[in-house]
Amino acid sequence: METVLRTEKLCKSFSNGGVQQHVIKNLDLEIRKEDFTVIMGASGSGKSTLLYALSGMDKPSLGKVFFGDTEISSYTNDQLAVFRRKNCGFVFQSIYLLEHMNVFDNVMTGALAAQKNSPELVKRAETLLQKVGIGKEMWNKFPNQLSGGECQRVGIVRAVINAPKILFADEPTGSLNSASGTDVLDIFTELHENGQSIVMVTHDLKTALRGSRVIFLRDGAVVGEYHMPRCGTDDPAACRDGLQRFLDGMGW
Repeated sequence: METVLRTEKLCKSFSNGGVQQHVIKNLDLEIRKEDFTVIMGASGSGKSTLLYALSGMDKPSLGKVFFGDTEISSYTNDQLAVFRRKNCGFVFQSIYLLEHMNVFDNVMTGALAAQKNSPELVKRAETLLQKVGIGKEMWNKFPNQLSGGECQRVGIVRAVINAPKILFADEPTGSLNSASGTDVLDIFTELHENGQSIVMVTHDLKTALRGSRVIFLRDGAVVGEYHMPRCGTDDPAACRDGLQRFLDGMGW
């Protein structure tokens, strides 16, 4: 399968009180097209740091990041901003909707940032909002008039309005209750089934079960990888038990 992202000897360090803290260490990784890759590991293992390096939100200290055949780790900050607008969508635990804009305008900010504002995109926004359960009667509401789950669904539509090559998510259900979290995960599952490449950080077993591939980090290095069987809804316990055994073996 085609590789969307890959790293070569990726390293990321931070200075903490004059002491270098090595968070990612000589990491080689491939993210394949249409995969739903889940990044797991203990707190402090480097999960979010890796996500930011892969997405061009942060630059590595050493090593390289490639998008297709193009090395993006050599880009300037301005070039990375253009790269992200054209190729990436982002969903975070904190939703970051613009409080002074209504639902529809929040979604369209993603299109405007990429200098797109065509009738086709307006129609796409309408279709996507309906698909995630945000009906037309809600489009003129502001974020403070919505529930957390509704805001996150709007955030997902904003993230995919430009049909990104890859969608990045960092604990997307971390601030939601169980029912809202399940609704959001159903959206991610549908996106993946329709061919969306996704990279998601999570610490939650239930969330990780939606992926097709789980990589486990320890001290900034990949120490294990698990490919989810196609259990579907017929035998979800088999999927859960298999992943749990893998995670137990990783010392999770």
